[in-house]
Amino acid sequence: MAHKITNPVLTGFHPDPSFLRVGDDYYIATSTFEWFPGVEIHHSRDLVHWHSLTRVLTESSQVNLRGNASSSSIWAPALSYDNGLYYLLFTDVKSRKSVYKDLHNYLITASDIMGPWSEPVRLNGSGFDPFLFHEEDGRKWLLNMRWDFRQQHSNFSGIIMQEYDPIAGKLTGPVHEIYKGTPTGVTEGPQLYKRDGYYYLLVAEGGTGVNHMVTLARSRSLTGPYETDPDYPIMTTAHDLTFAFQQAGHGSLVETQGGEWYMAHLCTRPIPGTGTMNPLGRETAIQRCEWTVDGWLRLAHGGKLPALTVDAPDLPPHTFEPLPERDDFDYRELGYPYQSLRVPFDHSWVSLTERPGYLRLTGRESLASLHDQSLIGRPIRHFTCSISTCLEFKPDSFMQMAGLVLYYDDSDYYYLRVTADEIRGVALGVVMCRAGKYAEVSSMQISVKDWKRYYLKADINGRDIIFYASPDGEVWTAMCTPLDFGTLSDEYGGKLGFTGSYAALCAQDLDQQAKKAYFDYFEYSALEE
Repeated sequence: MAHKITNPVLTGFHPDPSFLRVGDDYYIATSTFEWFPGVEIHHSRDLVHWHSLTRVLTESSQVNLRGNASSSSIWAPALSYDNGLYYLLFTDVKSRKSVYKDLHNYLITASDIMGPWSEPVRLNGSGFDPFLFHEEDGRKWLLNMRWDFRQQHSNFSGIIMQEYDPIAGKLTGPVHEIYKGTPTGVTEGPQLYKRDGYYYLLVAEGGTGVNHMVTLARSRSLTGPYETDPDYPIMTTAHDLTFAFQQAGHGSLVETQGGEWYMAHLCTRPIPGTGTMNPLGRETAIQRCEWTVDGWLRLAHGGKLPALTVDAPDLPPHTFEPLPERDDFDYRELGYPYQSLRVPFDHSWVSLTERPGYLRLTGRESLASLHDQSLIGRPIRHFTCSISTCLEFKPDSFMQMAGLVLYYDDSDYYYLRVTADEIRGVALGVVMCRAGKYAEVSSMQISVKDWKRYYLKADINGRDIIFYASPDGEVWTAMCTPLDFGTLSDEYGGKLGFTGSYAALCAQDLDQQAKKAYFDYFEYSALEE
């Protein structure tokens, strides 16, 4: 096997992979949480080279995320295929921070992976991580973890299963509790496969933090009882907190055309020396697996730790054009790699045609809003990179702002923004929010009332972020001392977030929601391989 898979195959915020092969094509669907459009599908033909193929949830009629808390919304899509039809399940999490979880599990279908997709059918709300198993006899079964909010009960109360009637478009018959999980607990992410007369149940355990793992159980009967792999887990990094990858878990399997088995899973890459600071978010990696003579699955390279490089299947190489570093906004519509927060792109607040060659954003709500932000972003995918733009904007007051933001969620961001104040007139400086506490780098704010344009840049180098500004794109002024990239991480400030850091362009008008900002380009340059 000459070809190697270099992990992670999907860098930056691409968690909860659902792995599928249809013919010679491989697909991975990943979670998007509050970022819209929702559910990203990636494509490969050799498992080495991947590209983003499409995003599925593109209209408010499909899903309404306005008001959902950060790290809620679209969780753990499950992609499957049967008899000429693609099936996609996903959860819209409406609340997650109390004892309750308000969960909407939906199913949509399409005859083509590119769509159009059917209108969502709501199935249940008993738990998250839905998965659809297609039995050989044509029957279909919905699996999900069950959430139990009661005191003296485990919140993760086990994996349940119920039959799905595709004609009626609803669940039918009794609910079967098929697996309680191991003593590790936090059993979730069920995936079901059939091989050599066994039903194999692959689950995630330990929570999506440092104790994350992949566990396998099996049964001769669809409804159980399921026997846990005596040498569980298949994979974890919980026993080696110094390993380059952490949080490895949430596995999903495919069998290649040649009968080889591979597992996609999520992992993180902490900034070296920081332990759990992982501002790139949860990424997707692939491991080669082998079956033992007694019918259990193991990592092909041995041990429990994921491999950084993996032998690829013997398939013809299939490459894709890399994404250009610079976008001059010369198209009529925004496409990949951009996303907005919770709401679709709409000409009322974003346009590429009002002023050709420019992105126009109409200022709306603040960076703390869970409803109507004017923000377009893309995941940060490298620990060393440079991100820049050029802005034309004439604010009248401190309530109007526009600029370049490095954003994790409404509680954690760094923002280089143009605004106006009573002393300097049009001014430029950095504001931030860390663990929900707002602050300004007031000592380094400058008057830019004589600038015609504002060139803005953020350089990331390991843990350090430095923002720069320039009137001409040639002579740059540092707008801050080094800021901590690590604060844009899942577990910073005691929160448990599930996304990753984004580089974004944004505009706010907290008074009239009418002030327009024009961006000439958006450039993202990786400075590492």
